[in-house]
Amino acid sequence: MAKVKLAPSILSADFACLGEQVELCLEEGCEFVHVDVMDGHFVPNISMGPMVVKSLKPLLAKYNAVMDVHLMITKPDNYLKEFAEAGADVITVHVESCGRLGDTVEMIRSHGVRPGITLNPDTKLEKILEVIPNVDLVLIMSVNPGFGGQKFVPATMKKIADVRKILDETESKAELEVDGGIKVSNVRSVVEAGASVVVAGSAIFSSGTTIEHNIAEIRKAVDI
Repeated sequence: MAKVKLAPSILSADFACLGEQVELCLEEGCEFVHVDVMDGHFVPNISMGPMVVKSLKPLLAKYNAVMDVHLMITKPDNYLKEFAEAGADVITVHVESCGRLGDTVEMIRSHGVRPGITLNPDTKLEKILEVIPNVDLVLIMSVNPGFGGQKFVPATMKKIADVRKILDETESKAELEVDGGIKVSNVRSVVEAGASVVVAGSAIFSSGTTIEHNIAEIRKAVDI
């Protein structure tokens, strides 16, 4: 099986010791750190902003890891520069929150950041087809965004496979990331469907065992 990258979602981390927990993940070889940014409008939750990205950036740079910023906010164009300057390596926006998705993608790249696009489980894949050739990451949401610890939506498995087919047929180098409800019991199926990056939150930070153990179990499940 091809090498798959693991992206711990810090939404499920303990913020009293966030730096320590992120470093544990990086020591265990996690290649991405996934930062869920929520504004209480686009999704019914409020999370974190550029200051968290900025504070973690030196740690990620030490391990050569990717700062993966997922904007679940209204009017994301207004905040791209701020997140870029804070240290984002990838900024992913939702088709549902962008008036002109192609323009937003180009704006992200103009700030020296790799652009990503995503859509909610109920949004048709056709909404992002035109811009897929111009992005560096496609994120498939396998839960309705807003809260960690949700159950994986099985219907998104076909969407993962469809996007993988598009990327392969167009010889795109874009990462295919999947976020939501990923755990040891389903991660192999997600990878077999075509994911190259898997986001895991509660499965890493909130399962009652150590972070190191949880990462090892996820990697063992997909032989990575």
